[in-house]
Amino acid sequence: MVDTSTLGRFHYQRLDFKRWVPILLTSHKTLFTVLWIAAFASVFVWQRSIVGGFLVFGRVTVAARPIPKLRPVAFNLTDFGGVGDGVTLNTEAFERAISAISKLGKKGGGQINVPPGRWLTAPFNLTSHMTLFLAEDAVILGLDDEKYWPLMPPLPSYGYGREHPGPRYGSLIHGQNLKDIVITGHNGTINGQGQAWWKKYRQKRLNHTRGPLVQFMWSSDIVISNITLRDSPFWTLHPYDCKNITIKHVTILAPVFKAPNTDGIDPGKYILLNSCEDMLIEDCYISTGDDAIAIKSGWDQYGIAYGRPSKNIMIRNLVVRSMVSAGVSIGSEMSGGVFNVTVENLHVWDSRRAVRIKTAPGRGGYVRQITYRNLTFENVRVGIVMKTDYNEHPDDGYDRTALPILKDISFTTVHGRGVRVPVRIHGSEEIPVRNVTFQDMSIGLTYKKKHIFQCAFVQGRVIGAIFPAPCENLDRYNEQGKLVKHSASHNVTDIDYDF
Repeated sequence: MVDTSTLGRFHYQRLDFKRWVPILLTSHKTLFTVLWIAAFASVFVWQRSIVGGFLVFGRVTVAARPIPKLRPVAFNLTDFGGVGDGVTLNTEAFERAISAISKLGKKGGGQINVPPGRWLTAPFNLTSHMTLFLAEDAVILGLDDEKYWPLMPPLPSYGYGREHPGPRYGSLIHGQNLKDIVITGHNGTINGQGQAWWKKYRQKRLNHTRGPLVQFMWSSDIVISNITLRDSPFWTLHPYDCKNITIKHVTILAPVFKAPNTDGIDPGKYILLNSCEDMLIEDCYISTGDDAIAIKSGWDQYGIAYGRPSKNIMIRNLVVRSMVSAGVSIGSEMSGGVFNVTVENLHVWDSRRAVRIKTAPGRGGYVRQITYRNLTFENVRVGIVMKTDYNEHPDDGYDRTALPILKDISFTTVHGRGVRVPVRIHGSEEIPVRNVTFQDMSIGLTYKKKHIFQCAFVQGRVIGAIFPAPCENLDRYNEQGKLVKHSASHNVTDIDYDF
């Protein structure tokens, strides 16, 4: 005989539960709790069945992202004896892999995959038609002993080593006279371990100019994307006299203090562009101890003789911070000329300066056709700076009468808050700033002082209403482009460095 009392009890409890559910759900707190538990349970099931990992104290273990094959032939660094333990020196492994790729140029080149791990190495040279791919959690570590860093001649447009006369240290990753080079990945990292270099520099224990982290010279068709560059000994990314360069989705990091001249992209700084043309920099984040991006083209008589301008450069969609310098700089070494540069959709935060152009007597050259659009300044001391007395020279052989030309510079849609001095344009009688345009500007101020839009020896125009009120040097036009008021004098001086 079957005991029906148990079934009866179960039946009764089920009916009772149905009766109580509507009552329970009338409580908002109870309903929220039920929904939260259901959502958590569904996430748990999804993690197990879709991701393919398992949950351990709230953490999901997921298989490593597969590395795409971007060239006809792909190698792993471990194929050449690489060991990613942070201790083993992998210079020879990189060199053997690159040597193998150098033989594949006619077949489309090759790819080196750097797996997750910490890959210590001394400097090495790239080859044409190659891709260096850094997997997620892959870190290339620069050996911080300068004895392993080769010496190179000084840059021809600089005359001598930037910090010391004579040879300079090469870069950790170097390319010269190359074509078709890609450095990319799943946001792997190239770490220059610059702390030892910075300390020796401050203690004056280095006999040569420090080397960049990544440097290309006289090369073309370069793509750098989806990686992190950090703690460079000197300039972080330095293309010199290169053409057709794309830098995108790159993060550049260094301490905002106590990391001297670690400019981000410097065609001579964090990114330093020196005498480069046809260049795109976009969708990057840069936080550095110097200029985030610096555009240069040679120093005084050496840059004039070399005669290679930086031109056709687009910089857009960047977030940058520079506590001791500027977000985007042009100069001061611009003796070969700089023209046709556009900077747009730039956000500069917690910085000393936002955008800057600097030069001096003796530079020669020119800065012209420079367009700034959609700039946002947040907690910046000085927003827009032009300075014509940046008197640092390679030696006494410069020509004091070689005067640079600054003209055709426009600023459209400039906004911000927490800015101390929105504009400081410091031209001079011998180096006036000509044809400057401001339109659609509204900047929240830190100090309600009178002289916050500062000018000296500048000619140009303001179109429409802007805030704060512009200096007396500029002509006023309405929104339709009709002249409203002529400037009484372009030579009025209203520069105040006390705040």
